Order: sequence, then C-alpha cells, then structure tokens
Amino acid sequence: MNTKQNTLKGSFSMCGKGLHTGLMLTVTFNPAPENTGYKIQRIDLDGQPIIDAVAENVVDTRRGTVVGKGDIRISTIEHALSALYALGIDNCLMQVNGPEFPILDGSAVMYVDKIKEVGIEEQAAPKDYYIIRKKIEVKDEETGSCITILPDEEFSVTAMCSFESKFINSQFATLENVADFEQEISAARTFVFLRDIEPLLNANLIKGGDMDNAIIIYERQTSQENLDRLADLLKVARMDASNLGYIQHKPLQWENECTRHKLLDIIGDMALIGKPIKGRIVATRPGHSINNKFARLMRKEIKKHDVQAPIYDPNEEPIMDVNRIRELLPHRYPMQLVDKIIAVGPTSIVGVKNITSNEPFFTGHFPEEPVMPGVLQIEAMAQCGGLLILNSLDEPERYSTYFMKIDGVKFRQKVVPGDTLLFRVEQLNPMRHGICSMRGYMFVGDHVVSEATFTAQIVKNK
Repeated sequence: MNTKQNTLKGSFSMCGKGLHTGLMLTVTFNPAPENTGYKIQRIDLDGQPIIDAVAENVVDTRRGTVVGKGDIRISTIEHALSALYALGIDNCLMQVNGPEFPILDGSAVMYVDKIKEVGIEEQAAPKDYYIIRKKIEVKDEETGSCITILPDEEFSVTAMCSFESKFINSQFATLENVADFEQEISAARTFVFLRDIEPLLNANLIKGGDMDNAIIIYERQTSQENLDRLADLLKVARMDASNLGYIQHKPLQWENECTRHKLLDIIGDMALIGKPIKGRIVATRPGHSINNKFARLMRKEIKKHDVQAPIYDPNEEPIMDVNRIRELLPHRYPMQLVDKIIAVGPTSIVGVKNITSNEPFFTGHFPEEPVMPGVLQIEAMAQCGGLLILNSLDEPERYSTYFMKIDGVKFRQKVVPGDTLLFRVEQLNPMRHGICSMRGYMFVGDHVVSEATFTAQIVKNK
C-alpha cells in the first residue's frame, strides 16, 4: 500500500545507430510528473508530436515493437521500456530525433546503467499496481504461441522457446524477482538467424545491424560465394562458410541468452500495459505479436476493473479489531459501521463491514426488500477515513471527525444482507488546520458498489 511512483532524478541521452534505418539517433530520457506513464516524443518532426507508449498504439510487431499515430512511427522501443519497467520507473518522457531508438549493443544493459547513474526519484503519488486475481491467457493456434498470467504476490516471468535449430532447440529462462533483471536479463542481446538476414535486408530492414549489436546464428551451410556476398552487404569481414555456429564478435554470455532476450522483450512489451503488474507470466514461444495481443487484453481487463478491490484474507489478524476501533471512534450501535481494519498506510486504509439481516436500518429500508441506505455507505467510508487520521494523532479519543463536503458520489449496485463490504479510503492531501480530503471506494467482491470524495474536519472534543 505504501509504494510510491518513481521517475528519473535527471535526464540522460543515448546515442547510436538505428537497427532498421541505420541512422545515427539520439534518445533522451527525462523525468515526468506523477501519473504521466511512458510517453515518446518525435522532436525531429513539426509540432514535436507525443505518442503514449501503450499497447493499443502499437502498429507493427514484425521485427520489434513499433508505436504510431497517424503517419508517425517510433520503433525498437522495447529494450528501453524493459529497463524502465524493471527498475521501477513509472513516469518518463522519451525524446528521440528519428523514427526509432538506437539499437546500442542489442540489449537493455546500457539503459540500466544510465538509469542507475542518473538516479531514481520517489514521487508523492502511490504506485498503482494491477493485481492479477484470476488466470488470463492469450493463444495463437497458428504459431503455438501462448502467454498466461497467474495470480502471484510479485511480478515474475518465465519464457519457454522452441526453435528448429541444433544450436538453440528448446530453452527456458525465468526471472523470479524483478530486482534480478540487471544481473540476469538486461545484458541479453537480440538475435537473428543468418538465413533471415537477406530477406530482412530486402524488406528494407536491419540497415544498422552488425556483428556487435546482435547474436548471429549460422546453422545452415551456404556456399562461400553467398556468404561473401552477404558479408559485403553487411560491410563486415568475410568468413569461412564451413564454420557453423555463433558468428557475432562477442561470445554468448549464457547458454540460453536468446531466450533471456525473449524474456527481456516480454517485459518491454508488458510496460505498454500502463500499470505495474503483480502476477506470474508464463510465455510459450513468445514474440512481439503475441506479447502485444496479451498487453491489449490486459488493458481491457484493467479498464473493466479500473479501481481494484483490496485483497481480503479473513484468516489474517486485523490491524484494528472492533475494540481498537471503539477506542478511536465515538460511534456506537447502531452507528458503528466498520468491523475491522485490515491494512493501514501513511495515506490509505482498508476496512471491512459484514452486512447481516439484523442491521437495524433494514427494518424500515425496506421490509420486503432490505437494501443498505446509500447515506450509510458514505458514512461507513468516512468512518474508515476518520480511523486513518485519528490513528496518527496523540490522544485520538479526544477528537471527532465531521463531514464538511461530499462530492462525486456514485452508487453502482445494491448492498444487501450477506454482503461483505471492503472499504478503501485514500487521503488526497496532507491535513491542514484539521481539514483533509479523502477518496473512498466500497466493494462487494471485485466490484465497486459506491464511491465518493469527501472533506472532513478533525475537531478536538470539548
């Protein structure tokens, strides 16, 4: 509950050639305000247009992730985004002077090094995790690709790849803890089979590819003449056509480096979901296309559950039981509307109320169709907010909380006997002169049933 959003402490730039265009490019990473997310700006174009780096703005996934708007394109963004996401950067403005990010060494390690060098700055707004509550899956029957996400307490990824190659047949790679990204994943380089290079060149791609920015796998022997011609096209030294294997300048860092890079790409493409995730991703034969389909599906899921219900385990001991609540609040039967508190942070609180058929208000509201009055739902949220504030005061029993203003009230569905209510109340600004504003949500199951913004005054009792 207490984790805050992060941005960069300062700006930094990366320069190098683009993988597909071969152009010399510079991308600059800048701090951004809270709740900005990732934005990419083409500073070489009129008006310097900005594109939100989100899944629905992806326009091509053939040889990398390309975002676009109208005729504007920005490609090869996934390595930078994987570094930002893995290091916990929530808000960043990226400015690039061309149609793609520089490829650098084909990995994310240089971005990681620069982020660590410039530093990470904590912001005031809370980090808005999306917590996976159920299995979500995307499959491509044609390719056999599949991405599944399962509930988990943290973010983790497993990638399983299968290639028709004696050099990399079946491999897997796992990142159990995102804190290990720097050491275990960030330096894994992109890769290509030699047999695919000429078709890519013919498609006007990989003009900036060379022996230093990709793993190159030479596994199907070709004639010396063909290999010489390809070397000349790439402007690299000619090689012996009989020597099969990995032919890039720097040897493999791990036996499964190619699959580690696939995992790196998954993280970069998951950054386009727009929220940090708590869940376990299992990817079979991943690629940018299936990654983007999955990220788009996750975006739709998040929109359906834009405000997530808190996790409630009735087996866990409460932070505050009914006795502690009565020490802080003056409310008693029939107006005590919070049974227990299950989580408290500096600016947020989560409470529980079990609705039974014996609630006194059901006698008249309504005898034949018992429904909890909306005004009491707001009162219950406010009591949670009062507990948040009073819990931080000395001698809280000497204070009372009073409504000053209620705004933005919405009732989405009925509350009836048998419902377990979960309240999540967030303090919107620091308390000044005894006055503070809060935003409250009330849930039954995974659904928001009511919400409101309210201002309250904390008054010392006479």
